[in-house]
Amino acid sequence: MSGPLKGLSVVEMQGLGPAPLAGQFLADLGAEVVLVTRKSGPVDKTDINNRGKRSVALNLKSPEGVAAALALIEAADVLIEGFRPGVMERMGLGPEACHAVNPKLVFARMTGWGQDGPLAMTAGHDINYLGLTGFLHATGEADRSPPPPLNIGADYGGGTMFLLFGIMAALYERQTSGEGQVVDAAMVDGASAMMALIHTFIARGHWSEDRQANLLDGGAPFYRTYECADGKFMAVGPLEPQFHAELVRLAGLPEDHLATQMSAKDWPDRRDAYAGVFKQKTRDEWAAIFDGSDACVTPVMTWSEAPTHPHMAARGTFTEVGGVTQAAPAPRFSRSTPDNVAAPPAPGSDTVAVLRGLGYDDAEIARLRDAGVLT
Repeated sequence: MSGPLKGLSVVEMQGLGPAPLAGQFLADLGAEVVLVTRKSGPVDKTDINNRGKRSVALNLKSPEGVAAALALIEAADVLIEGFRPGVMERMGLGPEACHAVNPKLVFARMTGWGQDGPLAMTAGHDINYLGLTGFLHATGEADRSPPPPLNIGADYGGGTMFLLFGIMAALYERQTSGEGQVVDAAMVDGASAMMALIHTFIARGHWSEDRQANLLDGGAPFYRTYECADGKFMAVGPLEPQFHAELVRLAGLPEDHLATQMSAKDWPDRRDAYAGVFKQKTRDEWAAIFDGSDACVTPVMTWSEAPTHPHMAARGTFTEVGGVTQAAPAPRFSRSTPDNVAAPPAPGSDTVAVLRGLGYDDAEIARLRDAGVLT
């Protein structure tokens, strides 16, 4: 392995969504990530979240399976788990048990609601977490219900990224204290924290609780998407006056819009007017007109189109592994360049090699397999 995280040892408990993505990002940047899975199986090259990891299959209902997991954890810098509160403790792998064998361990916990609070033990998904933050209410058109914004905001923005932030902060602190600690990353906390700018607008009286009535929610005619003649779309976002002036010039909009850009009372009519203008040309015709300008106007690409856009292709933002298109590792480093993306392993394919590395001999491994500990 190479990359800025070379030498970092991570154990990840098999889960869904934000925690596996966190493990993927760490592996992308050179960490050795060992995934503890429930059962061996065939390779799935589409399992992008598990690329670059090693995989160990253990029966954690068995005391010897738990002992093997603790042996892994004893040698690790970080443990990632995304279960409901109390699940790791019931398996005998809670913070107390793990810190008993490895006091320097960063025990990183990923949940939607957090480790405590009235909803901590209930199920939820991205849309539910965003519903409690205020974000979901602010999303969408004024006369319609808020749409599900994929699962980026809470799962990955408020979850994965804050889990990683917490891990890095705890590792930094460990250099001084010499001790590990528990990181409680809750999606509701992270998603709320990302809205600091909106909270500033609210505090200053510059944000309405009505949908599609504000600067960044589609209320402003210069910050929204417009349909083109071919049914495709352009993303329009020139917030600053000098960039808005470029939009007006290149789209042939009325020049008097420059002086009254922030006049909210004019926004509804201007949204309709701008929509009529963008309907006059195809998406690619508009893309050519705005190409290279500071108008902050870009084509809205489909999933299949995105990798082929000249800018994305030039940067190599996407890569292909085993015929599967996926995002390349990010961010980039001037010296610590990670290896090329490795395909995901078959579940359990590294069990024997990893156990040997922990000191298990072949006879013991065979005995554990016969006892159903190695699944």
